[in-house]
Amino acid sequence: MFNGVLPIGSVVLLKNSTKKLMIMGFAQVAADDPARIYDYVGCVFPEGFLGPDQTFLFNAEQIENVYFIGYQDSEQMAFKKRVDEALAEVRAKEDAQDK
Repeated sequence: MFNGVLPIGSVVLLKNSTKKLMIMGFAQVAADDPARIYDYVGCVFPEGFLGPDQTFLFNAEQIENVYFIGYQDSEQMAFKKRVDEALAEVRAKEDAQDK
């Protein structure tokens, strides 16, 4: 499996789902729970972005299958490193609060 966050454009299927999602963002906060940060925001695939009410927040552990890994270059890899570090800090804080 892929280590760290998947790149923008990656296409995944979540557990207990039948519709694929395309990753379009990272480290998103839900409007109804600003204390919770999700790994990803996605839109339906192949339709794409249909509006803000048709986006889905999810975490890496919810991904059942990766169908496509998005474009990667040196700029994306540098960004990925920053996102991976930031999400690791968030998860560590969440784990400390849960104890």
